[in-house]
Amino acid sequence: MNTRQKALRTGVVFIALLIVGGLLLMYKGHDAIALGMEKKEGILTAEQVKMAFDGVSGRLQQVTVQEGDTVKAGDVVMQIDSTDTDLAIEQLKAQIAQLDAQIRSTGGKQALSYMQADNDETQSFRQIDQQRAAVAAAQATLKNSRIDYNRKSALLDAGAIAKSQLDDAEMALNVAEASVEQQQQLLDKLLTGAKDTGDTDSLSLPTIEQQRQTAGNMSNDIDALVQQKQALSVQLQQLQVKKERLTLRAPEDGKILKVLSKEGEMVTADTPVILLQSNRSYYDIYISEQQARGLAEGDTITGTTVAGGRQVTGTIKLLTQAPGFADLKQSREKGQADLTAFQVRIYIDPQDGVVPGMTIGVNDREFTKR
Repeated sequence: MNTRQKALRTGVVFIALLIVGGLLLMYKGHDAIALGMEKKEGILTAEQVKMAFDGVSGRLQQVTVQEGDTVKAGDVVMQIDSTDTDLAIEQLKAQIAQLDAQIRSTGGKQALSYMQADNDETQSFRQIDQQRAAVAAAQATLKNSRIDYNRKSALLDAGAIAKSQLDDAEMALNVAEASVEQQQQLLDKLLTGAKDTGDTDSLSLPTIEQQRQTAGNMSNDIDALVQQKQALSVQLQQLQVKKERLTLRAPEDGKILKVLSKEGEMVTADTPVILLQSNRSYYDIYISEQQARGLAEGDTITGTTVAGGRQVTGTIKLLTQAPGFADLKQSREKGQADLTAFQVRIYIDPQDGVVPGMTIGVNDREFTKR
């Protein structure tokens, strides 16, 4: 037999073995899911958390952990340089402080303006009352001068007095009339256009109202300053949140598996920089549709470690149909498919002596007793 015939025979044997092996697998259903359904065992796996800076990037200033370190929730593990953010925060704080000073100053000016208007009104009312008295006095003098003039005019007609005395009375009457007119003009000037009702407290003096309106307009200036302050306060809060995010903290207790970035490197937002192994552990098993019927997420399952036979209590967190490429295993009987496989993920309660990597099995009684 020559070399070519030997090679051909070897190839035929190899292909035949592949075919026979495939048929056996198809007959027995020994794919990964089928084996899992048969044994109901899974490898205990510690859940891993990819840690990244949330929405911020920059130069990595400090790394406070090493691979293998144990951390507690809230521990600082990395810090991005916050110099630019700190400066922006201080600048905003200074601007807010300046606006606070302007708000206080404008508010103080407004209060003084209202006080000045009240004082001016009180003084104006006092002057108006005094001027009313002066007008009344001038009017009384005018009345007396008119009576005196009329009396002397009658006496002159009777020849009882000289013409010069009537002239004196006429002059006094003219002076009294001029005085009334002058005093009334002064009163009108104090009223500044307001209608004199005789009740001083009910007067509304235009000049005083203008003062109060000017003071009231300062409220618009204060409102504008307050709005500017609110806008800057929002920016400040955003920067403070950003600064907080520049510090990366452990989200939960665990162990540092891998540090992916070094001090001095530029890190980008939402890119993993640390791989954390949490203290939460789980294992997956595969069961039939019939067995899955009595289960629900949140149910308690008790498994047993293959090594040591320790009982391990856990909670079902995931119950779903197994991946499509392996749901079904073919059976030669009647050419029909077997039942659909379901994946069950069970998170265990922490227990001494049970560590990731151990195999945990679940007895079929856990499904039949429900």
